[in-house]
Amino acid sequence: MAAESPTASRKVVVHLRATGDAPILKQAKFKIAGSDKFGKVIEFLRRQLHWDTLFVYVNSAFSPNPDELVIDLYNNFGFDGKLVINYACSMAWG
Repeated sequence: MAAESPTASRKVVVHLRATGDAPILKQAKFKIAGSDKFGKVIEFLRRQLHWDTLFVYVNSAFSPNPDELVIDLYNNFGFDGKLVINYACSMAWG
């Protein structure tokens, strides 16, 4: 069994931004383990907002697969030490 890489075990700062008419969270920045899947972020938002339908985007650009690792998204699309995630209750971007 292969050991996890040191970067996968580190924490990633996720900044959640409301888009459109979505409600703003009281706490918008969170730390999550890099080895967690993006689906965990989606489920967290669904619980916080009490929504079944949720549209989630990275950097206002694309909606990643829920199986993507958070650390991979951060390494490729993060900036200023955080991964920016936009969420909306209706489709906002392609």
